[in-house]
Amino acid sequence: MARLARICGHWFTTHRAVHRHFPAASLQRIEREIGTCEERHSGEIRFAVEAALHPAQLWRGLTPRQRAVEVFAQLHVWDTEHNNGVLVYLLLADRTVEIVADRGVAGGRIAEGEWDAVCRLMEKYFRDGEFEDGVVAGIEAVADVLARYPPGAPRTANELPDAPVIL
Repeated sequence: MARLARICGHWFTTHRAVHRHFPAASLQRIEREIGTCEERHSGEIRFAVEAALHPAQLWRGLTPRQRAVEVFAQLHVWDTEHNNGVLVYLLLADRTVEIVADRGVAGGRIAEGEWDAVCRLMEKYFRDGEFEDGVVAGIEAVADVLARYPPGAPRTANELPDAPVIL
């Protein structure tokens, strides 16, 4: 029953919902925030939002975490000189946030609880319908974590695009 409810929820969450919650001005604000926050540390932050999963993905039980790892690879977040990329992934149909950090981010010293706290912060905003503010707060929180646990290498060129990705 829960699987069927989830499939229905994904079926009715379309790209229109993404654009309703993230109009062009919101995406520009998020892009600026990523650029500003990346000046505080040597990490590279990407934000991706996906409206919903394909029914076949849902039927086989693909979790938001598994999908975030796929998107991490798809967007080449791992493709930085110092392996210092961090993906913030939002699956809109589930209102779920996942954070995937590359192996060079603080040498794996960041506790999962740190990333979980960022995800829960964002999800709280989303429950209140504040999607843009939730993403901005999440990006700032990721930057705070990266500033506390520097990814190891000094800041170099901006290796990954700052623009949000709509999947």
